[in-house]
Amino acid sequence: MAESLEKLAELKVAQPAVAAKPVYEQKLDKEGRSYATGKRKNAVARVWIKPGSGKVLVNERAVEVYFARPVLRMLINQPFLVTNRVNQYDVVCTVVGGGLSGQAGAVRHGISKALTGYEPALRPALKSGGFLTRDSRVVERKKFGRAKARRSYQFSKR
Repeated sequence: MAESLEKLAELKVAQPAVAAKPVYEQKLDKEGRSYATGKRKNAVARVWIKPGSGKVLVNERAVEVYFARPVLRMLINQPFLVTNRVNQYDVVCTVVGGGLSGQAGAVRHGISKALTGYEPALRPALKSGGFLTRDSRVVERKKFGRAKARRSYQFSKR
């Protein structure tokens, strides 16, 4: 009985093991690029980044041509602005599916993930800004007996 009491006392004194923070390491391909996929709504972007002059190509076209609206270009540049890496990386990406807004969001998500692959130290800044989180909002499905997802058909009393 005395032995079990000693073991209980040892258990009470023992400190709980603190989980070590995961160490993120650089992930590069043979050409020295970081690769990541980004998603938003129905759009999927495959993104490669490498050190360069800040050139961005989307589906083999300049970003100014592909995303003509300034708001969409601003959305794509946000990860670089938050991490103070403007004009330091060249971006090449291919985007399929969805509309322009969803595609811009997918490219932004992919750039953020690729940046963490190249510089793991940037992860906390991007995570606190919400750039690494997949935006799960998608279009609500249409229900039967209704005109759209929520809109009912016009009601006629008589």
